[in-house]
Amino acid sequence: MVRYNLTYKPLGKAAILVEWPKKTSQEQLYDILGFVDNIEKSNIKVIIELNFSYNSLLISYENLKIDFFKLKHMLESVYASIDGQIPRTFKKWKLPVCYEDEFAIDIDDLSMQIGLTKPTIIDVHSKSEYTVFFIGFLPGFLYLHGLPEQLHFPRKSKPRSKVSKGAVGIGGDQTGIYPTTSPGGWHIIGNCPIELFRLNSTKPCFAAPGDIIQFFPVSKNEHTQILSNSSSEKHILEWEVYHG
Repeated sequence: MVRYNLTYKPLGKAAILVEWPKKTSQEQLYDILGFVDNIEKSNIKVIIELNFSYNSLLISYENLKIDFFKLKHMLESVYASIDGQIPRTFKKWKLPVCYEDEFAIDIDDLSMQIGLTKPTIIDVHSKSEYTVFFIGFLPGFLYLHGLPEQLHFPRKSKPRSKVSKGAVGIGGDQTGIYPTTSPGGWHIIGNCPIELFRLNSTKPCFAAPGDIIQFFPVSKNEHTQILSNSSSEKHILEWEVYHG
């Protein structure tokens, strides 16, 4: 079991920033999630909110009830109590993507830039497994880690003012899906017809940090059918249990 040398820094008067090494790995994500779980189970009443990213955890607290050093000591004890031997259970989701030219508006340019054929890009992208690290930027936007190095390519120097809802893109060493129409600077290689965020649902986003995403290619007709069913909540997402 890996134990990291964490740093604890005051951030303003009512928050602590906990930092892990500056890297991105599934193992480190599990460690962050384990720490978050243990903090929530420890029921430290002065803690207001927890927010984490690739290698940090922001803890907001009631600074009138406890000082930085006392809370830091409590958090260090919580971190030391993590039992990394307990296997974590997540879900592996399978999401459809239509890679046809109508949706893959940047795939020709990307193909020339990275020296791979379009079928190869589609094959590599859809056969890889991606870990959900966190959800943000837009409601339902999944930050996915695991894009094969051969598909890494810098984001656009000039972002588009409008990227379609469901667009699947590549930006740097990441891939992702735009949950709503928005500006964006990633290279678009397809479209996913799944509704990624439902505001009025008890669980607005189906996926959670630690879950696995794998794409599979569908035709334009299949995309249209899934889009119709997803909009009416008739489409059932495929998933299986994944042990981290």
